[in-house]
Parts: sequence; C-alpha cells; structure tokens
Amino acid sequence: MNAGNETVFTYAAPALKFGAGASAEVGHDLAAYGARRVLVVTDQGVHATGHPTRIAEQVWQHGIETVVFDRARVEPTDESLEEAIAFARDAESTGRRFDAVLAIGGGSSIDTAKAVNLLLTNPGELLDYVNAPVGKAQAPLQPLLPLVAIPTTTGTGSESTTICVLDVLALKVKTGISHPALRPRLAVVDPTLTLTQPTLVTAASGMDILCHALESYTARWYADFDAKQPEQRVPYCGANPIADMWSEKALSLLAGAFRTAVADGEDTAAREQMAMAATFAGLGFGNAGVHIPHANAYPIAGRVRSYVPAGYPADEPIVPHGMAVSLTAPAAFRFTFDAAPERHLRAARILDPDADGDGPELLPAVVTALMRDIGIPNGLAEVGYGVADVEDLVAGATQQQRLLATSPKPPTDEDLAQVFRASMEHW
Repeated sequence: MNAGNETVFTYAAPALKFGAGASAEVGHDLAAYGARRVLVVTDQGVHATGHPTRIAEQVWQHGIETVVFDRARVEPTDESLEEAIAFARDAESTGRRFDAVLAIGGGSSIDTAKAVNLLLTNPGELLDYVNAPVGKAQAPLQPLLPLVAIPTTTGTGSESTTICVLDVLALKVKTGISHPALRPRLAVVDPTLTLTQPTLVTAASGMDILCHALESYTARWYADFDAKQPEQRVPYCGANPIADMWSEKALSLLAGAFRTAVADGEDTAAREQMAMAATFAGLGFGNAGVHIPHANAYPIAGRVRSYVPAGYPADEPIVPHGMAVSLTAPAAFRFTFDAAPERHLRAARILDPDADGDGPELLPAVVTALMRDIGIPNGLAEVGYGVADVEDLVAGATQQQRLLATSPKPPTDEDLAQVFRASMEHW
C-alpha cells in the first residue's frame, strides 16, 4: 500500500436530463438503451397522481412493454424489497426478461428499483449485499440492467447515488446497500412532477437536500484519509473540489427557494429551484459522502413508535428520512465545527447572508431557524423520543460506520450521546 495520505479523489454521476416535460421523453431514452420490456417501480401514492400511468403510456408508444409494480413502501424494509424482488422474478418467469428498470417516485421507489435490479441480475439473497455488519456486503458479480430514475419528490438524491437504504425489521436497524453498480444510468428530473408534494413532504425532503449539501461540504477532506489502492476506493471519498462546487450551488438555491416552496407549493419557479438543488446536492454527496446527521437518522427512523406526520400514509408510524436527518443536524454541526470552522461559517452565510457571528453556534442557528419556519418538529421529543432512548439511538448510529468514517471529527459513543441529548428540543 502507498504510504501517507490519499492523493486521489473520484467522481461519478449518472447522465442527467432536467426540465419541465423531461419525463415525457423517457420512452425515447429507454429505446436508445435497446429496451423492449421494462419494469416500472412506483408506490401507490405516486401511482394515484397519474404520473406513472402517463409515463408508461408514453413508453408504450415507443414499442416498449411495461410491467408496473406499484407497492414500493415509503421507507423500504427488507420485507418490502423482497416482495418487489419476488414480483419481478415472477414477471420474468411468465414472460420475457426485462431489459431495463424505470423508477418513478421518491427515494423509496428509486431505492426499491435499485434492489430489484441488483437481485434480478445477480445470485443470492438481499442480505448478501447489505452493508456489514448487518449483511455480508458482497459486490455484484454480474452487470445490472439500465436503471432510469424519475424523482417525483425533491430531496433524496437517490437518482444520483450508489445507495439503497432499507430497514431490517427483525433487527430494528436502518442500513443500506452501497456499490457503484447501483447508480442509475439516467436521472430524469422533471420539476412539474413535484407540484403534487404535500407541504410537510416538501419540508422534510428539502431538509434532506440541505443536509446532503451541508454534510458533504463539511465532510472529511479526501486528502486526510490514508492512501488507498485502486480496489479499495469507495463511492464516498470525502469532501473534494468537484463535490464542493455542487454543494455550494445547492445551498444557494435553497437559500432562495426553500421557504417559498413550502409556503406555496404551486410556485413553479421555487419548485424548479428545489429540484435543481436536490440534483446538485445529489451530485455532491453521492461522491463526497454524508456523516453524523445521516448516521443518526437511521435509528431515529428505524425505532419510531407512534409518530405519524401529516401528508404521509396514516396506516403506520414513520419519521420520514429527511426529517430524521434534520433532527440532530444542528447539534451535529456544533460538534464538528472545530474540525473545519471556515466551511461551517461559509455554509451558514450562503444559507443566510445576514447571519451574524463567527463561532460554532452560527450554522446550528441558521439551520434551526429554517426548521422552525418550515414546520419541522421541534426536536426528537416531538417525534416520541426521550433521554431514556439515547443509549439505543447511539447503538443504532454506531452501526453506520460507512457514514461516520466521513465525519470531519470522529465521534465517540459519548459524543453521539451528547448530540442526541442536545437534540431533544431546539427552540
């Protein structure tokens, strides 16, 4: 192995098609990949908007057969992914094989499509590919099908990334699958599809964009890692000059559009800026990585008891991913401040040019003010957690070593406990 620190960073991204009406062209795009039979993955809420039906009909006009799976679960679980995989395998057993996969929906639908694509083309079971220590972290042996992702929410960035997130129900842990092969071949971002987002969905998804940009911008610098051999390189390589560019632009777009998009969901200019911010943030964090707020979000979402937010399915408790990420973000950025003060301060001033101060409270204050303005719950207590839960939450967060490794300041268990305790209430 080379001695010393890393001197190389990597960057990769899907092909991108962006703009109003872009989703109407996906039949042409799939035909260019030689597709003749396509699996469409969506969820029932998105299906009810009519977008998947309209897109499937436009795909059919290019002579491409579509088979629709519309039971992707909001916040996927191992059980929901296995249901989708079984559906796809059964559809192949009773007809021709699929040539491509088309995901239409939020991050949950896109992540479900990634898992289906992986298990349609590669042997084994889901847990064979799930990140260690929960799964075996095996790499795919066979090429995956072309995956085209059409996001209908602005936030997750899943259309740009190599990651599929899921809850393993028996273990009550949120984890994921991460490999470059999972990255979609093409991201089709059509801002008009996001006009149907409920208010709190816009707020929670937007906080996911914000934390993607902030975490990748404040992540450990790529050259501070130990040098790696080529086969050791992973998608999350740390903050780097290219990812910085995307993150800064995403933050500037959020500064101008986020509050407006939440207050007036029919403001098409704000919706377009939010979609662009989500895309830019995805292009940044998909390579630089995220850190403590995302690691903490996994147990927050995975251990939810009774919280049911407005605008989400009412049949089961859920802390939406973007909301879960945001709940410990202010305290996390207070903890990481001294590892990169200039980055934390610059990020705060991009979000709020009038922000006053030069210490560790500036970025947490800017983020907290935004959370309050857009209706995010006031800390962990409001979604059902208390100080007695901190030990369990820390245990869940420490399982996310792939994310914690990117933190600019490695946290101990006690550091994480302090972040959780400080996040019970924000104002």
